[in-house]
This record gives sequence, C-alpha cells and structure tokens, in this order.
Amino acid sequence: MGFPESVLTKDEHVEIHLHPHWKALVLPVLAAIVLIGGVVAAWVFLPKAGWSNIALLVLGVVALVLFVWFSVWPWMVWRTTHYVFTNERVIMREGVFSREGRDIPLNRVNDVSFHHTFFQRLLGTGVLTIESAGERGQVVLENIPHVEKIQSQLYELVEADHEAHTFDDADAEKIAKTIARDRKGD
Repeated sequence: MGFPESVLTKDEHVEIHLHPHWKALVLPVLAAIVLIGGVVAAWVFLPKAGWSNIALLVLGVVALVLFVWFSVWPWMVWRTTHYVFTNERVIMREGVFSREGRDIPLNRVNDVSFHHTFFQRLLGTGVLTIESAGERGQVVLENIPHVEKIQSQLYELVEADHEAHTFDDADAEKIAKTIARDRKGD
C-alpha cells in the first residue's frame, strides 16, 4: 500500500517517503523458514501410519497460524508504516486494520537527532528523534534506514521552512513603508 497523496495540501509535495528498515523483517523471515522446515521435516519423518495424516494436518494448521502470526502480520505492519517528510510537515502513519497517525508541521520542529549502535551502523539503520514545540513533544522513530542522511535531509527541510517564514531586512523595510504610507493616507 503506497502513501495516499490525497492527504497532502495543495502546494505540499513529498520529499522523503520511508518504511522502517528491512531489519525489522529478519525475525519474521527466520520464523517462516523454521516453520516451513518443521512442517517439511514432520511430513518426511512421520511414520506412515493411520494417525500420521491427522497429526500432519494438525501440525500444518498450527504452523499456518504461527506463520501468519509471526511472519505475515509483521510484514503487514512494516508495509503499512509510513514516515513521510514533505516541504510542510512530518507525517507518520501506521496500522493494518486500525490506523494511527501524527503530523508535525516543520515550523514546530525544534530539534532533529539520531542515534545508532554499532550493530545498527553495520546495517545502515538507527533511531531518529524529532523534538517538537507541540503538546506531545518528542517523537522517536525506530529502524530508520540511512538515519544520518535522513536526519540531515530533515534538518535541511526544517531550515528551508524557517527561512520561508522569516522576514529579512528587505521585507521589514517594505512592511514599514507600507505602514507609513497607510498612516499618511488616514
């Protein structure tokens, strides 16, 4: 499922769109391999007695439930988790059946930092922390791929947004002249 462009405002465009790092899927894939291997081993090594078909069927059903629980579900959660950085805000959406989301306008972002352990550095992932001026304060995003690069890009987006909404000396002078002209006209 892609990110719905319909949630963007008129002049808003996506700069970065991420899912959590693929390492979040390592354990689900290993679980799938173990479960499939277990069913194949049971099918090969169970004696060919009358009860073995029933045992194999029960084992297959249990393995299917475990496969969905430990492999399919984590993949679905990974696939439906979106971290989107636009020219106006940071958008987080997650959830398979029920959805949860949070948006942080770029002008409310106070600090963007990252952390990754040695193992996370080897895998190219880490934790991104976004401090905002909102009531809920801090957002911690786990398993962000290329976290240093993403932190830098998000910082650039925040700075560009702040620059776009900040008056420079020329703007202040124009405003002062307009106010002075309006006062003379009264």
